[in-house]
Amino acid sequence: MSNSTDEVAQDQLRAFVGRVERLEEEIKALNEDKADVYAEAKSSGFDVKVLKRVIAERRRDPSERSEAETIFELYWQAVGGTVGTLPARVHAHKAAH
Repeated sequence: MSNSTDEVAQDQLRAFVGRVERLEEEIKALNEDKADVYAEAKSSGFDVKVLKRVIAERRRDPSERSEAETIFELYWQAVGGTVGTLPARVHAHKAAH
């Protein structure tokens, strides 16, 4: 490679590194903002663990979520659980369908 080609490659590499570093800073700031929202929810009396679960479930594809709930119910019954003792999340899911 010639010196000018090396310089172009170095400039591109620096640009990539700089872009990634800026994105990492933005992600850090967003994660701090998200932590603040969770802290606010907690101070308002909400269960943060459950709130995170709700958010995760909303991201899932509805058919994937339904299949997972069906499999969970099958496993629950297989280990001696009964429909009346299913966790509330399964009852809520079944009522929605």
